[in-house]
Amino acid sequence: MHGKAKDVFDFFARMERSGISPSDVTYIAILSACSHAGLVDKGRSYFNHMVNVGFVPRIEHYGCMVDLLGRAGYLEEAKELILNMPIKSDDVIWKALLGACKVHKNVEIGRRAAEVLMQLAPHDSGAYVAISNIYASSGDWDAVAEVRLMMKDLDIRKDPGCSWIEIDGVIHEFLVEDDSHPSAKEIHSMLEEISNKLNFEGYRPNTTQVLLKMDETHKESVLHYHSEKIAVAFGLISTTPKTPLQIVKNLRICEDCHSSMKLISKIYNRKITIRDRKRFHHFEHGSCSCMDYW
Repeated sequence: MHGKAKDVFDFFARMERSGISPSDVTYIAILSACSHAGLVDKGRSYFNHMVNVGFVPRIEHYGCMVDLLGRAGYLEEAKELILNMPIKSDDVIWKALLGACKVHKNVEIGRRAAEVLMQLAPHDSGAYVAISNIYASSGDWDAVAEVRLMMKDLDIRKDPGCSWIEIDGVIHEFLVEDDSHPSAKEIHSMLEEISNKLNFEGYRPNTTQVLLKMDETHKESVLHYHSEKIAVAFGLISTTPKTPLQIVKNLRICEDCHSSMKLISKIYNRKITIRDRKRFHHFEHGSCSCMDYW
C-alpha cells in the first residue's frame, strides 16, 4: 500500500529461506503487492504457486487477481475469472472490476458489472456513480441522465469528496469547493498562489477528470477546489517550511490532483502523504511512491 512491492517479495523470499511456511493470508499480501505494482505475470505465477502447494483460493485471492488484471487492462480475463471461479462472487470483487472499467473507459463490461452490483447492493451509490462516470467519459450524456434519474428515484446520494488534515492535534475537514473554514480567505489566496506556480511549471488542468457537462473554464474551477488541494493549501499556510503534510481522502485521488501534488511537493519542497481509498501516495521531489500506477 506504500509502493514498496519489491520489499514484499524480498521478505517472502527470506521467509522461505528461513523455513517459515506461508499461510493463505501471506499470499493475499503478495497478490495485493503485484496488483499495486502492475506485475501481472508475477501475480499469475504466485497465484499458481499457491494452488500448487495446496492452498484453496479464497474470495480474497480471486479479488486480488481481478484487481491485478483489471488495473492492467485485462478486463475480459478479469471478468471470465469472476464468472468461472468455483465460489460465489461478492460485491467487492465486482467493484474491483467496475473500478477497472472506469479507469480504462470500458462501457460494455462496466455496464455488466454495474448491473450485477445493483442487484447485490441496490442502495450502494458506488455502482451508480461509477457507471455514470464511464458513460460521461464516453460522452453518452443520455445514459448519464438515466442513471442519475434512477439514483433520484431510489433516493441514492453520491458520497462527496472529503479530505482531512491534522494540524497541532486538531483535525480539519474539507469538502469539494469548501469555503466554510475560518481560514477560508487565506486558503483561497494560497490556492491562487499554487495555481500560478503550477502554471509557471507548465502544468495544465486535466479537465477530462471532470465528468460533468460544463464549459472548460468551469471544469478548471472545479479541479482547482478538490478537497485534497484545499487541505494541502491549509497545510502550507499552517506549518513551517519543509514540514511534511499528511492527508486522508475518502475517495480515490484523481489524475489531475495526483499530477498537481507531484509538482507541489517539488515547488514547496514538502513531503506530502495522501492516503486515499486505495493506497498511500508519498509525494516528494516531484514524484510519487506509486510510480504513477494506482
